Amino acid sequence: MARRIAYTLISVFGILLVVGSALGAGMKMFRREQAAQQHCPSDTVVWLNTTNAIYLFKGERWYGRTNRGAYVCKTEADKDGMSSSKK
Repeated sequence: MARRIAYTLISVFGILLVVGSALGAGMKMFRREQAAQQHCPSDTVVWLNTTNAIYLFKGERWYGRTNRGAYVCKTEADKDGMSSSKK
């Protein structure tokens, strides 16, 4: 019984580690909007809510204001599977 629980916990932590490292793997995150704009001058900078992997555009209510998030380039966010708040 204890062995089964240990194997289950190890499997779950392994999966979380892999998924967590894959989230945003090819995407550079920035604390400041200007830094993100310098990184991708020809792309749109969006605010990525890292809690739910949804990005917001400038002018939206929660742009730059969620508890957990970062400024990212829209193209990079799209490539990494993030989605827009606009449907």
